[in-house]
Amino acid sequence: MDRQMLLKQTIAENPFVTDDELAHRFSVSVQTIRLDRLELSIPELRERIKHVAKRQFDDVKALHEDEVIGEILDLQLDTSAISLLEINRDLVFSRTGIARGHHLFAQANSLAVAVIDDDLALTSKASIHFIRPVRAGERVVAKAKVTRVERVRTIVEVNSYAGQDHVFKGIFTMYRSHGGREKTQQ
Repeated sequence: MDRQMLLKQTIAENPFVTDDELAHRFSVSVQTIRLDRLELSIPELRERIKHVAKRQFDDVKALHEDEVIGEILDLQLDTSAISLLEINRDLVFSRTGIARGHHLFAQANSLAVAVIDDDLALTSKASIHFIRPVRAGERVVAKAKVTRVERVRTIVEVNSYAGQDHVFKGIFTMYRSHGGREKTQQ
């Protein structure tokens, strides 16, 4: 069935997508998505998140892991990192239900620090763009990619997504205390 193949591909690309988001995307009921997942042996969202979290990844060096905003799901030092932030009522404006921007920035910035393979990493410059508002109940997945490593600077690009929607983009210039291997990532 075409929908099931597309469903499998969609979940493989974004394991954090919810059944509600899938139902909306494929214009079917949530029950239909659940039946399709069952037939394809694809676990529910919580189990997919646990599976991603259990994968081995590098240890954070530049700060304590509990100082990272969001839950680190993957970390390859000086290469890439992924974190997940659940947007709850404490993180939004009470009147609008929209997430406060500093939480999205903090998730991206702390991930940019965490990806640095050094004991000290500081943000020296950031160029950020909020693409669309994020609301209470959404999950934000931030993906950091090191694009350039110089002697004492590293450029990290962070893109954040709520479901399939791109919600935040940041380019962070990070100062590192020790020289890294100079390289450019593709």
